[in-house]
Amino acid sequence: MKYLLSLLAFIFLFSCTSQKNGSKYSKIEYEAGACFGSCPIFKITVNPDRMAVFEAEHFNFSKGFSKGEFDKPREGTFKGTIKQEDYNTLIALLDDLNVKNLNEKYGERNITDLPTSHLRINFTDGTSKHVEDYGKKGTEKLEKLYRFFEDLRTSQQWTKVK
Repeated sequence: MKYLLSLLAFIFLFSCTSQKNGSKYSKIEYEAGACFGSCPIFKITVNPDRMAVFEAEHFNFSKGFSKGEFDKPREGTFKGTIKQEDYNTLIALLDDLNVKNLNEKYGERNITDLPTSHLRINFTDGTSKHVEDYGKKGTEKLEKLYRFFEDLRTSQQWTKVK
């Protein structure tokens, strides 16, 4: 009986561990492009182990708009570990999007001063998806994901590496 209970406990613990690391996403990348204003320009890449790279170009830390911002060097490259709760939220947002069924392009190019976002997802099955969204208004669920990435810039602990 004691061996049976030990075996069941082992199986239970093993199944919990494998589910935690069983993400279907092997890499999640979001890139926010420039506009004719002070839109933050950055890229965040998140791996399944929650390790992330934040590449800040311009307008990520400044308050207000200055044309001189573009004359300054890029703001830097930062690394950090996404908080578990935030990572879980990110995965839930992606799962809710049904990423593989999204259009490849969103937005109308009739207006010339809007930012473009790029969502690039690599799946553990070897497939990938790239969604380009001019104006960042593709769908309501995509907008929610974009806001989440915008918030990650300031809600995580980032360490500058260059």
